[in-house]
Amino acid sequence: MTATPSTDPAAGPSGLPERSRRVAEALAAAGVGAAIRVLPDSARTAAEAAAALGCEVGAIANSLVFVCDGAPLLVMTSGAHRVDTAFLAERLGTGPITRAGAQQVREATGQAIGGVAPVGHPAPLRTVVDTALEAHPVLWAAAGHPHTVLPLTYRELLHLTAGEPAPVTVD
Repeated sequence: MTATPSTDPAAGPSGLPERSRRVAEALAAAGVGAAIRVLPDSARTAAEAAAALGCEVGAIANSLVFVCDGAPLLVMTSGAHRVDTAFLAERLGTGPITRAGAQQVREATGQAIGGVAPVGHPAPLRTVVDTALEAHPVLWAAAGHPHTVLPLTYRELLHLTAGEPAPVTVD
C-alpha cells in the first residue's frame, strides 16, 4: 500500500491519518491493492474531489450514510446525482430511508462526513452500490479522511463492501 506523504499532524509513519490506515488494512485484508492517495486540499464534496483528481464528477463514489429500518445503510453513489430515498426504499422493499446525522455517521463508520470510505468501519454495513458507477473504468472514493482518496473499479467496490448493486435514482 503506497501513500503520498501527508502534512497532517495526525498522520502516522505510513503518511496516512489513523482512519485512513484502518481503510488500508481493510483493503489489504480483502486483497485489493488500491493505493490511498493523500490530497493537499480537502475533497469533502464530489466536485472538490473531481477537480483535485482531474476526473468526471460521476466517477466519484460518494459514501453516504442513511438510516433504514433502524440500522445504518451505506449508499455508494455517483457524485453526478443525488439519492432518491423514496425510490431506493421502494426498490429495496424497506421502510423509509432518512439521511443519518453527523454523530450517526461517525458511530456507524468511525469516520467523519466528507471522508467516509467504503470500508474500514467498526462493523460491516449493509451497502447499496449505485449501478451508475459501473460506467466509469476508475472510481474514486474517500479513504477515511477528507484529504484521502483511493481508486477502485466497480467490481472491487462491490467486492469490498459486499454491496447490492442497484439504481439509486430514477433515470
